[in-house]
Amino acid sequence: MIELAGWVVAAKDSQGYPFAVIDKAAAQILVFGGDGRLRGAAPGLFGSAIGDHTAPGVAGYALREIPGRDRTTPAGRFVGGFGPSIDAGRVLWVDYDSAVSIHPTATGVPAERRAERLASPSPDDNRITHGCINVSPEFYEQIIRPTFERGGVFYILPDADSIAETFPEFAQSRATTQRKGGRRARTARQ
Repeated sequence: MIELAGWVVAAKDSQGYPFAVIDKAAAQILVFGGDGRLRGAAPGLFGSAIGDHTAPGVAGYALREIPGRDRTTPAGRFVGGFGPSIDAGRVLWVDYDSAVSIHPTATGVPAERRAERLASPSPDDNRITHGCINVSPEFYEQIIRPTFERGGVFYILPDADSIAETFPEFAQSRATTQRKGGRRARTARQ
């Protein structure tokens, strides 16, 4: 997460917009301002299914109609912002086409224990959503809402796909840096 965030800043990949680096496996979200400074970090809840792609047509389903295998949080780079939704008012869209947004945890289904899952020290119980990203209401109001008021860029790390497939420019930059480092080390030994 930190290496990707450093690359975003160094490469100016977010073009001065605020950005978030999101790690589904670690159940963590790092939020940065447009200046590249860390604004906050928090646990998150993610799609209950492991996977990095959105099933075709899933955005058109009612939540209860989404098959369990299709409840993924997609991986990749997304440019998003606040906008209307049919059933939730104004939301922060990460990827409008796949209907993935960041929003505060809801208390609608007590059996899901979303607040308890966020508070748990283990990321193992943070896979519960239909694909959206949930954070605590406090983190949403204090960090997410003000940081992304005018939009931003969201980098979601993959579950199964490689970093090179998901973020090719980042992977290429890492490979170039490693090659240069390797040449310097060989030269120093001669």
